[in-house]
Amino acid sequence: MDLFGDLPEPGGAAECLQRVLTLLWCLVGKDVQEGPLLFEDLPPSCSADSGKGGSLLFDDLPPASSGDPASSATEQVSSAGSQEKGQKRKSVEEEEEKNGREELVEKKVCKGSVDVFGLKGFVAERKGEREDMQDAHVILNDITEECRPLPSQITRVSYFAVFDGHGGVRASKFAAQNLHQNLIKKFPKGEVVSVEKTVKRCLLDTFKHTDEEFLKQASSQKPAWKDGSTATCVLAVDNILYIANLGDSRAILCRYNEESQKHSALSLSKEHNPTQYEERMRIQKAGGNVRDGRVLGVLEVSRSIGDGQYKRCGVISVPDIKRCQLTHNDRFILIACDGLFKVFTPEEAVNFIVSCLEDKNIQMREGKLEADARYEAACNRLANKAVQRGSADNVTVMVVRIEH
Repeated sequence: MDLFGDLPEPGGAAECLQRVLTLLWCLVGKDVQEGPLLFEDLPPSCSADSGKGGSLLFDDLPPASSGDPASSATEQVSSAGSQEKGQKRKSVEEEEEKNGREELVEKKVCKGSVDVFGLKGFVAERKGEREDMQDAHVILNDITEECRPLPSQITRVSYFAVFDGHGGVRASKFAAQNLHQNLIKKFPKGEVVSVEKTVKRCLLDTFKHTDEEFLKQASSQKPAWKDGSTATCVLAVDNILYIANLGDSRAILCRYNEESQKHSALSLSKEHNPTQYEERMRIQKAGGNVRDGRVLGVLEVSRSIGDGQYKRCGVISVPDIKRCQLTHNDRFILIACDGLFKVFTPEEAVNFIVSCLEDKNIQMREGKLEADARYEAACNRLANKAVQRGSADNVTVMVVRIEH
């Protein structure tokens, strides 16, 4: 008895070969001689009625190699296709990498091509009711060349400062003559890891060195000099302002608010007087005291250059340093001593300057730019107004125009 009599007899070798060729025809589209299929009970994989009968599970994959020439041809076609896809993928990756490099270069170019705002300073000073003028000031619109070699990311350096002397004129004049020179010597040369940290350290070292130099000179005199001075310095590195301050002179930024369409006064400095908690605590820990809002009942400021007799009582020359990014809405920087701010609030001073700049009745001098004439007039008018309001102190008003 035939146990497998219900199964169809397998076809010959010729039928198997015909089946393989038929599959190849479906895959590579070559004409193949039709013949009987190996498994007639199954629909052909590439039948015109495949939509009715369904498709093979892996009909998108090439058949495994069987060792005959037809199968080898299939493998070559598949390998060529894979290589082509690999080349395309590599080309896409190379293109993306190239685009990424171009985008990075473009960002660097854009960063380097940011416009640096021009800065130009103007000043007016009045002795007021004092017997002598103890204030000093410095305007250096551009000290880039003096600071070279600079880090590659820095293209412009400017410096503006106001010094309000007390007990004499020597400390304020010494600071005006030497502080920026020391700053230039200590300014970062060549490449640095962090410009901001380096500049701040440079400012701290500059103030310390300048104070030590003056105290050494003052103590060598007979009798010793007792002069002291506040210091408010604005160092502009491209469009970044670094404001270093000792004492009660102040720096104010005028910024235009597009929503309110008004100009606002932004404080760029911190006042140092003995009535402030941190300042008073430091003075008391050093063995000094504060009476009537003054160090030992005499000195009005708690940080200064000079004032050697008060340094052992907690008065220091370590400045507060602030950083400010200039914007297209910024109009000018006001730097002034307390002789102005005793009779003007920062907001009043800023609005007064704005009104002067917009005044159409300002007289223009021949050979002078209109903008320069307006800023000079604004400085003079504000200084005069401070004296008229009864400021008994020296008055120094510096306005730095921000040119867009």
